[in-house]
Amino acid sequence: MTSQYLSFPENFWWGSAWSAEQAEGRGTTGKAETVWERWYKEQPNRFYKNIDSSITTDHINRYKEDVQLMKQTGHNSFRVSISWSRMFPNGGTGDVNPEAINFYRNLFTEMTNNNIKIFANLYHFDMPADLQDKGGWESRLVVDAYVNFAKTCFEEFGDLVYHWFTFNEPLGPILGSYLEDFHYPNVIDFKRGAQAAFFTILAHAKAIEVFKKEKLTSKIGVILNLSPTFPRSQNPHDIKAAEIADLFYTRSFLDPMVKGTFPEKLVSLLKDYDQLPVDTTEEDFSCIQNNVAQILGLNYYEPRRVKAKMHAINQESPFLPEWFFDYHIMPGRKMNEYRGWEIYEKGIYDLCLDIKNNYNNIESFISENGMGVADEERFMDESGQVIDTYRIEYIKDHLAYLWKAIDAGCNIKGYHLWTFIDCWSWINSYKNRYGLVSLNLDTQERTIKKSGEFYKQLSDDNGFYYDTNRLINSIENYKK
Repeated sequence: MTSQYLSFPENFWWGSAWSAEQAEGRGTTGKAETVWERWYKEQPNRFYKNIDSSITTDHINRYKEDVQLMKQTGHNSFRVSISWSRMFPNGGTGDVNPEAINFYRNLFTEMTNNNIKIFANLYHFDMPADLQDKGGWESRLVVDAYVNFAKTCFEEFGDLVYHWFTFNEPLGPILGSYLEDFHYPNVIDFKRGAQAAFFTILAHAKAIEVFKKEKLTSKIGVILNLSPTFPRSQNPHDIKAAEIADLFYTRSFLDPMVKGTFPEKLVSLLKDYDQLPVDTTEEDFSCIQNNVAQILGLNYYEPRRVKAKMHAINQESPFLPEWFFDYHIMPGRKMNEYRGWEIYEKGIYDLCLDIKNNYNNIESFISENGMGVADEERFMDESGQVIDTYRIEYIKDHLAYLWKAIDAGCNIKGYHLWTFIDCWSWINSYKNRYGLVSLNLDTQERTIKKSGEFYKQLSDDNGFYYDTNRLINSIENYKK
């Protein structure tokens, strides 16, 4: 075995992430109905084992205990989201909720007192249901309401937050709500989705515009779910298919939110098929161009593999990105069978190099990476601890490639795992567990997993010993 110590830069951000809807629980502070609560009332059968978000990890009542668990698992930073519905319980507008302000100030103060940097995200899929009724992200009214929410958060918590983020995975609600039927309101209409995407990007820019007027010492950015896109082969048709898939799923948000411009090839394609958003102004484009992310979070889980389309399109079917490519299942791929995702550690390196080479090496960090596993009770020892060596190896393998990326000059400042304590995961509820800490749903008891102990040591040492033979392209060969 060839072992090498992989040391990370000084003041590297070690931590994890979750969201308000997935961890807080409803609590008693006052909270408007979210789209997830609305959807659960309408179709509880869509949610795994009919588990809703009313309790989740009950973080709103247990935050002091949870902050201590952050310390015990090596966190020097942690990403939360601030619930729009809790801050504005009258449907996302109106008067701000003083109880919500007290909760978040108390949480952020507790984190600060324990030397945990607060990464605050403003939107993580949790649209107030009343605002969805007014058009959701298809509506300028909702953009204005979001900017008011963001401004309120900057004013109320700006003295405590280390970094701000406008959105987590803004592509997710567009895919889920307008193309793939896994987010409320379950519409299949690309053109409406394009409008919602445009207004999401505009909301990001307008929030940054307001942020800059606050003159805070923190930075503001966005967190994007990005998968490197690989063609099946070097056949020109496969390469073209991969380029188009990459435009839809990577460049569509990355370019305007980081560069301030939209990809010309994507705009041209959508124009040809009459799928461009209709409600846009020159003032909108100017705002987007002049207000871009100052820091970028990279959520990486799996690669995207595509090939040339094998069959003709049914022109009577809804317009979708898959009109231009088929997904490729690579023979011999390594899988997380529980989640149905390919495990490809080198993809994190490829992603970081893309940001370095094509996005001015913007200050970035891995904002999500993790492994969901079902029925983890199988791996409990006699004391009740989950011995999740598979998660430890997953983290090590990805960090080895992240180390390579940093060594290659990528401006990567940290690594956040998904997630801290097992949390509720949308329609999958608690089917797959991702946490460094296990959660007993019946008792709310938290128990640090073996991976949580590893993560504490990793953070304390700011590095780890790694068997470099595990790398597909070993670090030694990379150095030559």
